[in-house]
Amino acid sequence: MGQKVLVIGSGAREHTIAYTLLKAPSVDEVTVAPGNPGMLKDGIHTTQLSQSNHAALIDFVKDNDYDWVFVGPEVPLIEGIVNDFAAAGIKAFGPSKAAAQIEGSKDFAKQLMDRHNIPTAQYKTFSDLELAQDYVHEHGAPIVIKADGLAAGKGVTVAMDELTAQRALEDIFIDHRFGSAGAKVVIEDFLDGQEFSLMSFVNGTDFWPMPISQDHKRAHDGDEGPNTGGMGAYSPVPQIPQSVVDEAIETIVRPTVEGMAEEGTPFTGILYAGLIATVDGPKVIEFNARFGDPETEVVLPKLTSDLGAGISAILDGETPEFTWNESNATLGVVIASNGYPENVIKGAHVPEIDVDEDSHVYYAGVASDEHGNLVANSGRVLLVETSAPDIKSAQDKVYAIIDKFELRGMFYRHDIGFKALK
Repeated sequence: MGQKVLVIGSGAREHTIAYTLLKAPSVDEVTVAPGNPGMLKDGIHTTQLSQSNHAALIDFVKDNDYDWVFVGPEVPLIEGIVNDFAAAGIKAFGPSKAAAQIEGSKDFAKQLMDRHNIPTAQYKTFSDLELAQDYVHEHGAPIVIKADGLAAGKGVTVAMDELTAQRALEDIFIDHRFGSAGAKVVIEDFLDGQEFSLMSFVNGTDFWPMPISQDHKRAHDGDEGPNTGGMGAYSPVPQIPQSVVDEAIETIVRPTVEGMAEEGTPFTGILYAGLIATVDGPKVIEFNARFGDPETEVVLPKLTSDLGAGISAILDGETPEFTWNESNATLGVVIASNGYPENVIKGAHVPEIDVDEDSHVYYAGVASDEHGNLVANSGRVLLVETSAPDIKSAQDKVYAIIDKFELRGMFYRHDIGFKALK
């Protein structure tokens, strides 16, 4: 008898996690809370429980005999949902409230890196606007301004001139654009190089790195337009040599997990390292306490082992096995509602997208209308992912799928993967 698993979250990341679990022999049934109606196409169940209602989720797990829980998004992790599950005797995969601070507070993460000599940009933290403005004025641009707390991936401004930096500070301190996330600000030196995402399964001091990927943050082609939560991703990242990845594992991931364990906040779950390959080696841009989105949608399709068995092993304190298809390329393109990320226009009709066995559609911001058709209900609507022998073939293939649809009220980038093909 296979396992029953509950996944918490509602986006394409959770769709990918649930789909990957369900494909594995060890898992018979997956429910996502609250999920979205696009997931039903893959035989995934959903239940309309809010990810912030910990008590209702605990009752649901107990009443329906779920074996364990996978927590997808950052907010419930930072709010301590794993602690609440543990107190109720439920196994949940994800970091504790204390460990999730590595994402919940940029300042916490920076201090941790300081103490353990983990390479990252030089920084200062401010809770006073004038002191922050003075620092920017003295330092000059380019410079990076980050709201300290959670801002859904949008609280970061890479300012190439001083005016942009000062505006970003006013957004945070005067307009309170990020609410309590902006009570403190971290100001960092600008780092130059190619970014890449290195995610690992972690259990205390043991960790199992995944293949790296690269996300495209800007809304429009050629990396133009505002920062988003991510418009597409691909893996592998051929322009980042394996030696750089190995160095990142030894100088960043290992000391981070060992340092957290040593300091009494051991990390279990998915540690996401957002890194940049500089001339001085890889450095940390940010840590997240969970799978990245859209990176998950191109990394998990490379998994050749049983995801459910691997996570069960970690939850039981045993050694998991994770194996990957390192020979193919995966590429995913986000289709977003017009106006994303600033002024999202909802309600666009989402067409039925046909894909072959090497491709998949992962749904994010969708709802059902009265006829049971999918409509856009958020900024990022869905992601189309494909696997092919190399990045160019994957890119050609994914755009051949998407370009034939008339996507009224939605848009996408036409150049995902371009940095790999230069």
